[in-house]
Amino acid sequence: MSQRVTGWVGWVWFCAFALLTIGLFNVISGLIAVFNDDKVLGWSGTQGAFVLDISTWGWVHLALGALLTLTGFALFGAAGWARIVAVVLVVINLVWQFVWLPVTPWWSLASIVLGGFVLWALTVHGDEVERAVS
Repeated sequence: MSQRVTGWVGWVWFCAFALLTIGLFNVISGLIAVFNDDKVLGWSGTQGAFVLDISTWGWVHLALGALLTLTGFALFGAAGWARIVAVVLVVINLVWQFVWLPVTPWWSLASIVLGGFVLWALTVHGDEVERAVS
């Protein structure tokens, strides 16, 4: 029995665009942080004060953004592996954005909301893209 492709396949194309957007903004945010000499003073109740170098966080943003962007392009090609990689990367990005929330609250919230839509669309309607292309 062949399953038909529905209009929901458009959500997966939206996911590809959203991944490109999230990835490119992470790359931009990462580049800004990498070239920033600022340090952040943090406080841990058990460990005391610590100094965090923003450029270290920038490298993680940069790498994660590059991977998200490449995966977004792969989703346009309806690659099955891209859906799995996208789900894993979006979950990592969601956790990362929660950690980064105090530094960039508005972008982190936007990224978390977009990531939620991406997860929903890829897990519910992701297989329709492969059927639509083949």
